[in-house]
Amino acid sequence: MARVEESIDVNVPVTTAYNQWTQFEEFPRFMDGVESVTQIDDTHLHWVAEIGGQREEWDAEITHQEPDRKVAWRAVDGHFNSGTVMFEQLGDNQARINVVIEYETDGLTEAVGSALGGDSRKVRGDLERFKEFVEQLGTETGAWRGEVEQGERVR
Repeated sequence: MARVEESIDVNVPVTTAYNQWTQFEEFPRFMDGVESVTQIDDTHLHWVAEIGGQREEWDAEITHQEPDRKVAWRAVDGHFNSGTVMFEQLGDNQARINVVIEYETDGLTEAVGSALGGDSRKVRGDLERFKEFVEQLGTETGAWRGEVEQGERVR
């Protein structure tokens, strides 16, 4: 198992950062290698991405979602991956985004790349592109303010 932890400060209100992050179908605009994310329903996503030079597809379930605070997920098929994105208000127009991702590596090449920090650099790059994206917009492209607990929409 590999683990990546990264954070970035963005110069938008925490609500704007959170609302934009919940627009999962926009991920290809700032996540390197992500071809598409399709929101199936309130708690399920279908991902298509290039990983290690290979096209991969998998479904993920949002396990926890709390407006302006947290989004957590886990893969329900394909290679195991899970993660949490936490949002922290730093000021009226500044927020910190903390990302933790855990995943299984597939083979020696991925394991070595992970050990050498390649995955951390990739997540860092994605966060920097998200920062640029959301700050240039100045507002979110949409919002979903529902709540999810244990994979079920509660509100």
